[in-house]
Amino acid sequence: MKSLKTLRENRNVLAKEVHDLVNGNEGKAWTPAMQASYDEKLGQIDSIDAEINRHNEINSRLADEAVQERAERAAHDAGSGQKPELRALFQRWLRGGDNSLSANEWANIRATMSTTTSGEGGYSVPTEVSSTLIDSLKSYAGVRQVATVIRTDGFGALNFPASDGTSEVGELIAENTTATAADPSFTVVAVTAYKYSSKIIAIPFELLQDSAVDMEAFIRQRIVDRLGRITNTHFTTGSGAGQPRGVVTGAGAGKTGATGQTLTVKFGDLVDLVHSVDPAYRQSGSCAFMMKDATLGAIRGLLDSQNRPIFIPGWDGLGKPMPDTILGYRVVVNPDVATMAANAKSVLFGDFSKYVVRDVMQMSLFRFTDSAYTKLGQVGFLAWLRSGGNLLDSGAVKYYANSAT
Repeated sequence: MKSLKTLRENRNVLAKEVHDLVNGNEGKAWTPAMQASYDEKLGQIDSIDAEINRHNEINSRLADEAVQERAERAAHDAGSGQKPELRALFQRWLRGGDNSLSANEWANIRATMSTTTSGEGGYSVPTEVSSTLIDSLKSYAGVRQVATVIRTDGFGALNFPASDGTSEVGELIAENTTATAADPSFTVVAVTAYKYSSKIIAIPFELLQDSAVDMEAFIRQRIVDRLGRITNTHFTTGSGAGQPRGVVTGAGAGKTGATGQTLTVKFGDLVDLVHSVDPAYRQSGSCAFMMKDATLGAIRGLLDSQNRPIFIPGWDGLGKPMPDTILGYRVVVNPDVATMAANAKSVLFGDFSKYVVRDVMQMSLFRFTDSAYTKLGQVGFLAWLRSGGNLLDSGAVKYYANSAT
């Protein structure tokens, strides 16, 4: 079996060849030979991607370390830093509970926490660990990847003033003439924080006593998976009533498929969707497509008006990753966007930085050792997160809806 490094290098070579094939022949007729080469290389990329996925399934530790490395780098860049001695103390607490730490060690831990509720066995996660958890959530596929993410200390609603000035114009007037009044109208968009739970994670005593098992990584990944899934669902399709208002809910109508397109989208539909977003947003450099992976699979086969492919796979170029693109715009895969079906809002396009995700304070983690768990030979862990999200400007993101019939 080839190493992950070799597989990724081979994939990069193929993806760059596809990039050069499509972009290096602009203005030339797209020939059947070019299409055959494009299809062959995409097939090879798919095979490599499948092998990479098998690697990750066999060696999940490598995948976890990759997520951790990205998260720690992001936390470091944000100025939180990483303190190995505090991480070691935190891991000891995970395994042994309150009694595993001395009074001096508890003093060091408490210095990094915003609150403590030791009577209930719960403590806020140390700052650098919490930053890692929050940044790991960003690695979870979906809205956090492209949204504006902020952190606040207060729990109350965070209000953003909004005003749509896209239809406003000035005027040409004669000298000594009074200017016309045109006061802009303002609305308020609230980003409210809601309380999320990871649900209780029960760990057998045997695993906690096994020093070969990285319990922090295991618990961290479970927390990230559980909170990542529920928050991304709400950031995508949340109603805004008792939960965050999702980007799909807040987006404006961009394009509806013609009759018969309940399960399809055409090249012209994507072009119309792009141009339904005001040029001011399109020129921001933050615009992207967002869709489910199955929808991306269908769109990959679309050709433009000159019979050229509109999908180009991502590759590592010029020292930085280049994402998959459609019509030159980044593609974000989000499992919570609707599958193509009658009336489904299955493709989004726009400036997703106008969607604000708000995290409040630090994540809290509780350790339970009461009789309900002791009788089963387990210790329970529970994480709490306060988070919310809202689209500040419905004109920034538009959706494509499949036809009704």
